[in-house]
Amino acid sequence: MAKPYQHATKICASLTFLAILGILWGLGAQNPLIIMLFLLPTVLYEVYRTEGESTKLASWILLFAFIAESIFIITGLSFNLAEFLQTDQKMIAGFIVPLGDIKVVFPIGIGILSAILFKRTRGRYTKWLAVIIFISVFAIIYSIDPTIFTKLLRLGVQEGLNKVRYSY
Repeated sequence: MAKPYQHATKICASLTFLAILGILWGLGAQNPLIIMLFLLPTVLYEVYRTEGESTKLASWILLFAFIAESIFIITGLSFNLAEFLQTDQKMIAGFIVPLGDIKVVFPIGIGILSAILFKRTRGRYTKWLAVIIFISVFAIIYSIDPTIFTKLLRLGVQEGLNKVRYSY
């Protein structure tokens, strides 16, 4: 059954404002936890709004990854996946993911899940929420490690150019 949408536009607009505020404050303070705190209502509303079997699962996994990332940042837990797997990148769900500290890999996973939600969901509000999450993830990654952000951006541009090149 479709979720009510009577106030969804106002809620999504408010969540957009909150995310922008969190990004500006978090980047200014160089603290990813601030960004995540302001993004939490968006993630929770995404979980509430999704309805399809696969999108509901993706939103719950996104919430789990979000909570785990918060714990990693709060506790300062560090684990280098690149060293452990002896590679600096992995293909996950059709996306090339640069590996490194787990505090950077989880937001990348959150970004991938939000892209999947954007692509697979039909609702305009769940798409809106997925975009908020996707953009916020870039700010989280940048606040954790600007060098990984640069690598990720370069990989994304390269992948986009490859798709354009091979689509003709």
